[in-house]
Amino acid sequence: MIATIIPKKKKHYSVLLDEIISIITPQYGGTFIDCTLGQGGYAKKILEFSNTKVIALDRDKDTKKIALELEKKFKNRFVFKNKKFSEINELDLRKEKIKAVIFDLGYSYTQIKDPKKGLSFSASGELNMKMGLNKFSAKDVINNLDKKDLEKIFKYFGEERDSKRIAYKIIKERKIKEIDTQKLVKIIETSKIKKNYKTHSATKVFQALRIFVNKEISELIYGLINAAKVLDEGGIIVIVSFHSLENKKIKYFFKSLSKKKSVSRYMPQKKKKIIYLN
Repeated sequence: MIATIIPKKKKHYSVLLDEIISIITPQYGGTFIDCTLGQGGYAKKILEFSNTKVIALDRDKDTKKIALELEKKFKNRFVFKNKKFSEINELDLRKEKIKAVIFDLGYSYTQIKDPKKGLSFSASGELNMKMGLNKFSAKDVINNLDKKDLEKIFKYFGEERDSKRIAYKIIKERKIKEIDTQKLVKIIETSKIKKNYKTHSATKVFQALRIFVNKEISELIYGLINAAKVLDEGGIIVIVSFHSLENKKIKYFFKSLSKKKSVSRYMPQKKKKIIYLN
């Protein structure tokens, strides 16, 4: 499934909520880290159980409103940090025993429909795609990077077959006028050799830009590595992913942790459970 979408529903629903709750078993208590608070779906459900605590992260400053509501309702049981999940190891967890770490790599309905974020190709106005704590926007990328760099971004992060044609036309058009969201959509549509009527022509390019602007792949890699470090013995990592680039990195991570390593048989082994939901 491609994560950059135009949803038809008007309300955000947390993906696989019941399945995740059944895996992490908050009814038995514990401290949980929600790496992507968003609209707070997972956190709210976990906090329904009185003997739980949630430490939530989100790079999007707009989630602070949800976080403040939860902090007010669950005073000593909910903590929020406006941080990237790659920085999970920077949290002060000395007094905590982390039972589970949850990653939902998708975007909420609210984020996709927010015109200021510029995630949707149906929006008008400036290209943005910054989810918070960014150094540059999609507008900066499209209007400043050279043809070869644009090609690579579209090809490797969007798996776009027509990356060369699209990059060429972007360079040509931006000499006339700065490119905004709708102009980029038109460029993509007129550059495509074959039309895919099941998905919008701009889907892959917008996915690629979003991944590049937010450094999603490196964020995921560091997030997984550091999540494994903070887990308590018997802890669980749950990951909800949405596209093949994420899937490949996650599966490689699982595989690397699953390999038998040559260690002393007298060395105690900590067991950590990782659940992958695609």
